[in-house]
Amino acid sequence: MKRIALIFAVVATFAACNNSSKTDSVLKEQALKQVRDSIRLDSFNRAEAQELKIAEEKKQMELQNASASSQKSSTERSYVKGVSETYTNTQPAKKGWSKAAKGAAIGAGVGAVTGVIVDKKDGRGAVIGGLAGAGAGYVIGRSKDKKDGRVQ
Repeated sequence: MKRIALIFAVVATFAACNNSSKTDSVLKEQALKQVRDSIRLDSFNRAEAQELKIAEEKKQMELQNASASSQKSSTERSYVKGVSETYTNTQPAKKGWSKAAKGAAIGAGVGAVTGVIVDKKDGRGAVIGGLAGAGAGYVIGRSKDKKDGRVQ
């Protein structure tokens, strides 16, 4: 009888130690991923619908302009009311510093400070650290620029 009680206690202990929190967390992550994907898909669908609407409005405006220009006589000018034209700025916006330049500047500063702390000789550590940091920051920033499409 003691053996049966001991075996039952061991089995109950192992059953109680079952860690289902891992499966719960995996299920929560999957559900969260599905929600994010559905939101992303919904936003793409809305953006596509908006683009189609804008394209349709442009077609309508072109048709109105074409019909209005065909109705104009050489001596008489008529104006189409309700048609508005929008002009976009063709001048590219200033982009500021590239990520490569920011990375180089930040890396140089951090490298110089680290160089001063590590090598306490006059300015040798600051110069070496600044150069190494600037190089590393530039490489990291350049890769980010490539990912963003700023540099090809």
